[in-house]
Amino acid sequence: MSTEAPHKREVDINLSPEQFRAIGHRLVDQIAGLFAHLGDRPVTTGETAEQIRALLHADRSLPETGGDPEELMAMTTSLLFNHSLYNGHPRFWGYITAPAAPIGVLAELLASAVNPNCGAWPLSPVASEIEAQTIRWIAELIGYPTTCGGILVSGGNMANFIGFIAARAAKADGDLRKSGVAVGTNGRLRAYCSAETHTWIQKAADMTGLGTDSIRWIPVDHDLKMNMSALRAQIDADLKAGDKPFLVVGTAGSVSTGAIDRLGEVADVCREYGLWFHADGAYGGFAACVPEVSKDLRALSAADSVAVDPHKWLYAPLEAGCALVRDPEALRAAFSYRPRYYHFGDEGQSFVDYGPQNSRGFRALKVWMMLQQAGRAGYERMIRDDIHLARHCYDLLAKHHQFEVFTHELSIATFRFVPSDLRPRLGEGEVESYLNKLNEDLLVEIEKGGELFLSPAVVREHSLLRMCVVNFRTTRTDVEALPSLVAWIGEKVDKRLRPVGM
Repeated sequence: MSTEAPHKREVDINLSPEQFRAIGHRLVDQIAGLFAHLGDRPVTTGETAEQIRALLHADRSLPETGGDPEELMAMTTSLLFNHSLYNGHPRFWGYITAPAAPIGVLAELLASAVNPNCGAWPLSPVASEIEAQTIRWIAELIGYPTTCGGILVSGGNMANFIGFIAARAAKADGDLRKSGVAVGTNGRLRAYCSAETHTWIQKAADMTGLGTDSIRWIPVDHDLKMNMSALRAQIDADLKAGDKPFLVVGTAGSVSTGAIDRLGEVADVCREYGLWFHADGAYGGFAACVPEVSKDLRALSAADSVAVDPHKWLYAPLEAGCALVRDPEALRAAFSYRPRYYHFGDEGQSFVDYGPQNSRGFRALKVWMMLQQAGRAGYERMIRDDIHLARHCYDLLAKHHQFEVFTHELSIATFRFVPSDLRPRLGEGEVESYLNKLNEDLLVEIEKGGELFLSPAVVREHSLLRMCVVNFRTTRTDVEALPSLVAWIGEKVDKRLRPVGM
């Protein structure tokens, strides 16, 4: 068999400049049309997994031979445009997923065209410097020290993992990275967080070898913020038992209700006991740029590490999370290894030393461009608008005879549908159980219907509907349509579900 390289490859995945232009121009035109008419489409088609698999012919084998790229792009565009859930729709208010800003979409195309590997500076010189500048700008936007270290990651879970791992390396006794979690510690390492903290902390404790039993879940007060007396009591009890407290997580915008812990008091406790203060601001951290929102968010500046998600309240395309750490050396101490097969100099920052990835995509470009397009004032205005829209929705629901409101914090409002004739019986066990079931079924109908999209919340054992506005396309008109739409669907579900005689 000849080992001579072919002069021309038989299979060529490349496109000619003319083909690339034709396919690319057509796709950009189609995307522009999609953005222009998103509000005219359903939020989702409500199709089942079986229906989607049928569209894909999911059981087929890998094609033996290749296909025409123009036909492939046309088929794929139609598939995605006609069978997706659109988180860019102005009435998508589920979970905390933002629409992708158009300049961010274009930035993704540009980044993938150059395709730098942002693990090492020599492989991505300008991209690495853009990421470093982006991190400084993010820190500046939320009032965090711009001398911090940081890294762009996939999202909130990973950004929080970065802070958790940095805390573990900084606060554990001995060389934990070398010896492992079972050696060189005085008692068990303990992490503290409120009962409302996102499940990322369970994954972090699991993946780092501490185990989920190392987490101390601190109860919350009536306002769903961490009870500080209970936190102190638990730390004291663990110290007395010979354990090693190392980390307290303060939540800056809980996923269910947007609750913000008393971050200044959390900082005080951490200083008093010598613990690492990590702030989970994946959702609410960027609201710190709005001066009137919450004085607790000003205490982000006191945290040892902060997680924020540009693909939430900066409206960046997925994926884009960001971890900030006050002392850059704490990141290197947690992640850096320099084997002989690396040949990276010190001419610039290599992000391989700041996180778990070696090969890294150019996540920073879209965020860097968006920050410059909108500026601080633009983001302050957009985030404020989202908060005001959620408050407006809450106020409308509070006045409506078929709803009971529960919470409003940041841009999240929680509520439930209550049929008018059951309102006088609120608090009765039978009625409360039925209302939980009714609102759970109602949410399923809403999510399948395509007219709007909400998500669930559970507050004090009540199953609730939850709307979260992190959407620059949402208008006051959209929000004002929510009560009547949900009531109309709720009445239908109630008629079908209500037990005879209730």
